[in-house]
Amino acid sequence: QSAVSTAIGLLEADLGVALFDRSRRNAQLSEAGQVLLLEARELLRQAEQLDQRARSLHDGNEAALSMAFDEALPYTAIATLLREISVKYPSLELTLLNGTATEVADYVEQERASVAFHFDRGPARACFELRRIGSVPQGVFVAVDHPLADGRTVRRKDLVGHRQLLMHADDVHEVAYSPRVWRSDSFYSTAEMVADKLGWAVLPVNIAHYEGYRQALKELPCPALALPRLSVRMLWLQGRPLGATALYVQQRFAELLRDSTA
Repeated sequence: QSAVSTAIGLLEADLGVALFDRSRRNAQLSEAGQVLLLEARELLRQAEQLDQRARSLHDGNEAALSMAFDEALPYTAIATLLREISVKYPSLELTLLNGTATEVADYVEQERASVAFHFDRGPARACFELRRIGSVPQGVFVAVDHPLADGRTVRRKDLVGHRQLLMHADDVHEVAYSPRVWRSDSFYSTAEMVADKLGWAVLPVNIAHYEGYRQALKELPCPALALPRLSVRMLWLQGRPLGATALYVQQRFAELLRDSTA
């Protein structure tokens, strides 16, 4: 007790205030002591945070990470990934960017993002390293009251008679099956047009199942198109080795994509 009393006395001398009221038999915190106790706890929290960050850096983890995500990727997988990152890397400084498949690749090339995840929309630029991490199913979709939504199997010649809504990107040329075509650079705006009965479109299933459209979309059975799953890949700049955190993100996001689209 004497050692504690001496330490408190020295602290009071350093701070220039009385931390305890000693007028009673049992010493109690003074008003100044109660206020400074809150400050002390905050200092301890900051010291613990500093210690955690130092340990994380010592283990090879990045101090900061910027990631860009294709806006059309399944958000349930992204949301789960972010929650898990917040627990596993509490001291990480994280920056998130979103955009089209082309835009997120641009963010990496411009060094605004360390890594990007997007749908494979064709050959990657020579400046990138890339790794395929999963895939997402796609299908042919129309509004529930579209003339093609009558339950029968759809053939190519059935699609030709209706407007096709195509995903548009400067470096990608989607297959047009119909002579009447509208284009958009966003899967979500394309799906909105499908919901407004403006045409049919090939969409990632997760985009078509989004609940924010004016009306639900219906997937058409169309074996003639034999649509493959959309490949998802991770991009980063050549000559920039991935840190431990980025490697974890790559592995975990691949697992979450597989679970969300199984």
